[in-house]
Amino acid sequence: MAGAQPGVHALQLQRVRVSANLKKGATFVKWDDDSTNVTSIFLRIDPHGFFIYWTDQNKESELLDISLVKDARCGKHARAPKDPKLREHLDGGNAGGRLENRMLTIVYGPDLVNISYLNLVAAQEDIAKEWSEEIFSLATNLLAQNMSRDAFLEKAYTKLKLQVTTEGRIPLKNIYRLFSSDRKRVETALEACSLPSARNDSIPQEDFTPEVYRDFLSNLCPRPEIDLIFLEFGAKSRPYLTVDQMMEFINLKQRDPRLNEILYPPLKQEQVQQLIEKYEPNNNLAKKGQISVDGFMRYLSGEENGVVSPEKLDLNEDMSQPLSHYLINSSHNTYLTAGQLAGNSSVEMYRQVLLSGCRCVELDCWKGRTAEEEPVITHGFTMTTEISFKEVIEAIAECAFKTSPFPILLSFENHVDSKLISP
Repeated sequence: MAGAQPGVHALQLQRVRVSANLKKGATFVKWDDDSTNVTSIFLRIDPHGFFIYWTDQNKESELLDISLVKDARCGKHARAPKDPKLREHLDGGNAGGRLENRMLTIVYGPDLVNISYLNLVAAQEDIAKEWSEEIFSLATNLLAQNMSRDAFLEKAYTKLKLQVTTEGRIPLKNIYRLFSSDRKRVETALEACSLPSARNDSIPQEDFTPEVYRDFLSNLCPRPEIDLIFLEFGAKSRPYLTVDQMMEFINLKQRDPRLNEILYPPLKQEQVQQLIEKYEPNNNLAKKGQISVDGFMRYLSGEENGVVSPEKLDLNEDMSQPLSHYLINSSHNTYLTAGQLAGNSSVEMYRQVLLSGCRCVELDCWKGRTAEEEPVITHGFTMTTEISFKEVIEAIAECAFKTSPFPILLSFENHVDSKLISP
């Protein structure tokens, strides 16, 4: 652990906060491009902001991991059905406002290319706007994108609690699927917690408490090396470390000795006491300035020991220098979803690279097939597909500054030699 990073902190790192309306939920109509059928669903977000989950009229539930969400769009930027009958069905008498303004599209996927869409219609325009803004805020939260080990384990527990049967039981197949690397170890850990272990069995929610879950994880992934560290720093005859022993571990074992002690001062006793109170589950020990091996493991899995220190996520560099002083996150052949000889071009790629932080995109502009046609973007003299120049510019305007306030550079490779070029 080190002290706060010096510098200019321009970003406001906010902890994940799910509003009451999103936790409470709202009714939406879900539709798909390849069907004229629509489904009424009740949509919610769990209090931790890990998952969007919904239940349809048949009581069937689904969930979407918010870490996979790339964008949330409403109004004119949301996807709209092409089928006139579907549009008419979704309009529903126009009681809650214009259909376009009630549209909500949640864009998600494992990467920038393999993108899927959850298409929804809200009952009111303000509901679509609120959900769009808050889902995007949760999906782009820097602290959520760099969670601690403990937060990831909490996320796994939340997923298990959301995927229950209609009787309110947790199917064991979900536990085996979640921890799929070694089925035998999962089975042994369940049995050690006096839980059923048959894959087709299930557990009542009330029996799988956070304490039982932690016990299960301890049996699943024992950490003998932490016990050795705990003993090394003074817990040889006692089941705890004192505040002074904990301070010694943090300042001598964890802290990099090369750090400047003025900029990165070692932790003081009162700061270590705050950590003990934060992570020690036994209040009596915490009040005495003592931390058990359980509390010690929770500390090591906590946010203070994340892979990326929170202060590094904050913007602490001087951003007032000339543009040429910076390395710029740039994209080549931005429009392509695959190889540059026969790959498909996609307008969506411009949205995705900009949302991911890219500040320079490439536009290879070619004239249309006739003199009257608008320019297109493609990789010339290849078998790659063409996309509309106009749609690309609109996509850039839509997403250029959603995740970054810094300038955007458009790198034009211009092959248009017609009157369509503006002077």
